[in-house]
Amino acid sequence: MEHGHFRHIGGSVDPNGGGTSDRILQWSVQETRDFLMIRAVLDQTFMETKRNKLLWEEASRKMMDMGYNRSADQCKAKWKNLVTRYKGCETMEDEVPRQQFPFFNDIQAIFEARMQKMIWTEAEGQASGSKRRVTQLSSDDDDENEESDLEKISGGKIKKKKAIRSSTSNNPSGSNSNNLKEILEEFMKQQMQIEMQWMRTFEAKEEERRLKEIEWQQKMESLENERIMLDQRWREREEQRMMREEARSEKRDALIKEILNKLKGE
Repeated sequence: MEHGHFRHIGGSVDPNGGGTSDRILQWSVQETRDFLMIRAVLDQTFMETKRNKLLWEEASRKMMDMGYNRSADQCKAKWKNLVTRYKGCETMEDEVPRQQFPFFNDIQAIFEARMQKMIWTEAEGQASGSKRRVTQLSSDDDDENEESDLEKISGGKIKKKKAIRSSTSNNPSGSNSNNLKEILEEFMKQQMQIEMQWMRTFEAKEEERRLKEIEWQQKMESLENERIMLDQRWREREEQRMMREEARSEKRDALIKEILNKLKGE
């Protein structure tokens, strides 16, 4: 990985939901989108595990793989700030706040995929005659509060989909099977879209890294060629200087010899 791509520490204010810090460089729009792609891929694991700290460390490692230098705590804080912005826009009917928040659709896609998974899990439980409820596990109180708030925001959407399923409950064997199939297809479609977008972003980063590496190698070769040319010129000048010095020495010796001969003749 090319370390020259890393974002170093500095002071700034993040206008896109990253908060204010005296030491942390602000998140660019592209970096935030790359981060949301990583968070989308890890979202299901976040919903199933209690050790969220390890997942934030994994997110930090994936950010580093893409050329960003962000710690696990920075990733977690960024996510919470983005969710706060999203919740503020979600509860407003006016489209202007959403247009001013460039990551609204990215976060909404994550939560819609999460809802599809929750509905699919409940439908699967009903089809098997089980009364299981989907629970979200987290060892972090802030994460639990965050997920609770998100459930309130998205609750209407989930209840609406449940109502559609219950309207056909008179034929449970057929409706549950059809609903399960539709939900599963929709969920898989969204997951594939997220993964494809992630792969496109990762491949673009890899291509950028490869091109920069080629550019760096070309610069090194150019510098080496320039050094060789300078060395060759120096050697040529040195040889010419030695030749001139040798010529002057020969003339001097000839002059001295001529003077000595004249003195002997006298």
